[in-house]
Amino acid sequence: MEQITWTEDFSVGVVRLDEQHKRLIKMINRLIAEPQTTTESEMVSDLLSDMTNYAQAHFTAEEELMRQHNYPRLEEHVAQHRAFQKKTVDFCSATVLNVGSVPETMLHYLSDWLVEHILTSDMAYKPFFRDQRID
Repeated sequence: MEQITWTEDFSVGVVRLDEQHKRLIKMINRLIAEPQTTTESEMVSDLLSDMTNYAQAHFTAEEELMRQHNYPRLEEHVAQHRAFQKKTVDFCSATVLNVGSVPETMLHYLSDWLVEHILTSDMAYKPFFRDQRID
């Protein structure tokens, strides 16, 4: 699997959120760079911990901005964030149980979810935030 390369196509037009997205991509790219990683790996454990904590901080910042400006699709967006959080908790549980397929499954899920979420769901708020003059 190729690493995710940040391009302006990923930009949601809000500098703080773009920087957070870049950091999430870097985390995923760490795992892509080590395709033979197993559930025993400290890297997998660290990545899941970092991803879970950082994603929560990012989701909070994004949702707060949406609330402040009465973004009309807030609840739908929050539901997607919660589904992601549940899935990362499931991955954490699987690593504790030493399920061997976790790194590969996790890698595909994280990269697919993040790219799809940014390019679809987050892009849906880009014109809204632009109209609100949020950058």
